[in-house]
Amino acid sequence: MAKDELQQHLDKGRYGSPKINPDEQRKYLGTFRERCLVSMTVREMSNQTDCEHLLMEIKKYPEGKLLINGEVPEKVQQAFIKLASKNAVDFTIVNDATVEDEDSIGALLVTDHAVNEEIIDIEEKYPADTTTTEEKPKEKKSFFSRLFD
Repeated sequence: MAKDELQQHLDKGRYGSPKINPDEQRKYLGTFRERCLVSMTVREMSNQTDCEHLLMEIKKYPEGKLLINGEVPEKVQQAFIKLASKNAVDFTIVNDATVEDEDSIGALLVTDHAVNEEIIDIEEKYPADTTTTEEKPKEKKSFFSRLFD
């Protein structure tokens, strides 16, 4: 029994303490999914409408912290740093993250406790308004109006 404890202590010193859900932490920039309020992919970070929606969320949760993926282009990082500084929100650039594609997480608004938001993707929280672009269906003509026209 003492040998197992000694081995655990040595392993902990050699490899560090074991992490809970390391894949989830890697995906969500070092934090847990349950702490996320809103997320933006790398592609969404360049969309001005999505940035405005993020600003609304920042104002709604001033105690939040903005995590920025360190692998996104520096110009985009600077824009988000400016956004966080202007609104007095803490931010962290996470360099452990990787950008595999445009759908990788680029920015997260998180808290230090669990909030369990059901929908965190910014485009799902604020869907684009498509009802205004739809055309009205044509009115059907009556039988007699079709005969006499």
